[in-house]
Amino acid sequence: MPSHIVIDARRVRDFGIGSYIRSLAHALGTIDHRNRYTLVSSPAEARTLTGLPENFATAAYGQTDIHSFNHVAFPLFLKRLSADLVHIPLNRVPLLMPRPYVVTVHDLSSLLFEFRGSATRMKLQRYLYRRGLMRASRVIAVSEATRRDLSDLLGVPPAHIRRVYEAPDPGFMAAGSGCDAATKLRILERYQIQHPFLLYAGNIRPHKNVPRLVEAFAVVREQLSTHPVYQDLRLIIIGDTISQYPEVRQAVIKSRAESVVRFLGFVPFDTLRCFYEAAAAFVFVSRYEGFGLPPLEAMACGTPVVTSNVSSLPEVVGDSAVQVNPENVFEIARGIKEVLLDEVLRATLIRCGREQVHRFSWERTAREVLAIYREACAGVE
Repeated sequence: MPSHIVIDARRVRDFGIGSYIRSLAHALGTIDHRNRYTLVSSPAEARTLTGLPENFATAAYGQTDIHSFNHVAFPLFLKRLSADLVHIPLNRVPLLMPRPYVVTVHDLSSLLFEFRGSATRMKLQRYLYRRGLMRASRVIAVSEATRRDLSDLLGVPPAHIRRVYEAPDPGFMAAGSGCDAATKLRILERYQIQHPFLLYAGNIRPHKNVPRLVEAFAVVREQLSTHPVYQDLRLIIIGDTISQYPEVRQAVIKSRAESVVRFLGFVPFDTLRCFYEAAAAFVFVSRYEGFGLPPLEAMACGTPVVTSNVSSLPEVVGDSAVQVNPENVFEIARGIKEVLLDEVLRATLIRCGREQVHRFSWERTAREVLAIYREACAGVE
């Protein structure tokens, strides 16, 4: 018998979670024409959820998930939808959440790196996190690293967790989706960017380690100051605005790199893809990732990658990237120099990167998530 599955899509416009919601919904729409789906979002956000088959509908709900009112109001709204199962796509579960439901956990950075409250408030947040996960029929972890964190930090039983990998946006994977030379030139001229440049894409919250990236870039730039190709190397950072992160600005000033480090904020998808393709290398030395999509996006675009040897990143990139200790500026710099100067290594990374990225697909993700839906709807323990 078909089930009615409700997916909380209120964060469909968010940078990371939004991509997860959109990609999963479209992949489910491709493989599952039997079950009925309702995507809950604000009226304005519903426009981003078009192109789905007839067994998908949207339900308008205007409140966000960040206020305490969400613990009561959202569960009452869900009960009116008469769902057989609800999928919460991030670990923000209302206290009165009706069962059964499944939760996707992308990472635990908010507990490990970003919490700013008192010890009492931390205990309360950990309690709410754990309670929401323990009441869920299943918990979806996006990597083995996240699965371990859930067990080690919150005591969630391993048998309660299913690992289901994410995948790059299909737009990075589609044949013929790359930018032609004229388009790349036009975009780079629009942003006043010159070759060669290193690229970072993502937010710049503390665990992303952007200050050390800036310091390592300054070391590399000085070491290559007479190199015929890389003497005018630049660093382009696509993501959050720098005004929110004074420690990043201080790193740029201390490294005397103000004129050669550019912060572009968020850019459209096609523009981001062109920057990936045009970069000499993509550098992503985060100290912690639940999964780590940007390195795979760069690999899909044929760009060699330097990334961290910690958290989920080795699991995701395999042997297709140069891995470095994110705490060591000089090791990061060494990895960048190797990727820039060793042509054999560059060719190997580009080839292996394209192969690695095809290990992940949203169709596979959707099939594994659908199997979890079936277990949860059937009450399988």
